[in-house]
Amino acid sequence: MEFLKLVLSFAPWLAFLLIGHGSLERLILGLAVALALGVIMGVMRIHRGFILWVGLTFFSLALVLVAVFHNLWTIRHMGVLANAALALGAWVGVAREKPFTLDYARDHAPEALWSSPAFIRGNMIITSVWASAFSANAVLAWMKMEHLLAPDLAWEIASYAILLATAVFTQVYPAHAKRRSAAPT
Repeated sequence: MEFLKLVLSFAPWLAFLLIGHGSLERLILGLAVALALGVIMGVMRIHRGFILWVGLTFFSLALVLVAVFHNLWTIRHMGVLANAALALGAWVGVAREKPFTLDYARDHAPEALWSSPAFIRGNMIITSVWASAFSANAVLAWMKMEHLLAPDLAWEIASYAILLATAVFTQVYPAHAKRRSAAPT
């Protein structure tokens, strides 16, 4: 998957991350923009599969809880909840043996490979790495929220580093797996 397409597939989450902090109004705007982007990208088939539904569900529920009910618990825990929603969605896909990355990897692989054990296993590995990254970021968001051990900036840098490393892994792993499977035993 091209790096730009990978980033684009997370556009609703990135928009939420960039917009939704600093004030209640910005949080509501960030949730609304993310929800709208998710719907538009889903209709256009840019964003799809189970992870799309995770995002739409999260942004819809969060928007109602924040904008309508001004639920302080949700507002306070938004970073943890967002990362936990992504982690849960990714782990459910792994448990069901339907990793969310399959929905995107099929764009870059011949249809003959789509049901091959190696293709599915590779996507299970990539999705497991994403699920682990989202899980780690949920923990980091909680630590940031609780002001544990380090300043907020340190937690944010660590979170971005995890996501960047995971994105790089997603780009590098398929070629590595292909080379490994082609190597003589």
